[in-house]
Amino acid sequence: MAIALFRTGLNPFDLRTVLLARHAQHVVLIHFPIALFIGAVAFDLIAHWTKRRSLADAAYYNLLVAAISTIPVLATGILAWRFQLEGQKLKGILLLHLVLACLSSVMIWLLWWVNFRARRRTEALPCYRLPIEFLAVAFVVLTAHLGGFLSGVNGPG
Repeated sequence: MAIALFRTGLNPFDLRTVLLARHAQHVVLIHFPIALFIGAVAFDLIAHWTKRRSLADAAYYNLLVAAISTIPVLATGILAWRFQLEGQKLKGILLLHLVLACLSSVMIWLLWWVNFRARRRTEALPCYRLPIEFLAVAFVVLTAHLGGFLSGVNGPG
């Protein structure tokens, strides 16, 4: 591997190579909102069962950072499409991946807003958030699965 990088003239420590790669940022950044969101849901479920405020706080802050981190992830995903496919019409798995990614992002922001509103009003979190969390996790997992196919991790791509 190192010999191949040396022969191609690529330096893995060159910032221009890292920052200006055509789609690498999206592939790297996407793991943050996924992990933070699933962690937030896990903390929220445990907090719901144990009634521990500290776990609810951890869930809230994980959800907040997950929501914020969806912005650069969506931006880099759109840039990857523009650079890699030169803006070709979206179809098939790529179109479904983009639609599910936008839907996942909206649901993460919605869940953060529900938590924010309850915290601001010092109310208990509504129970209807739990089915929404499970649905959002399903969308995030499906979006990630399709992204794996597009990147070649889960199969030909």
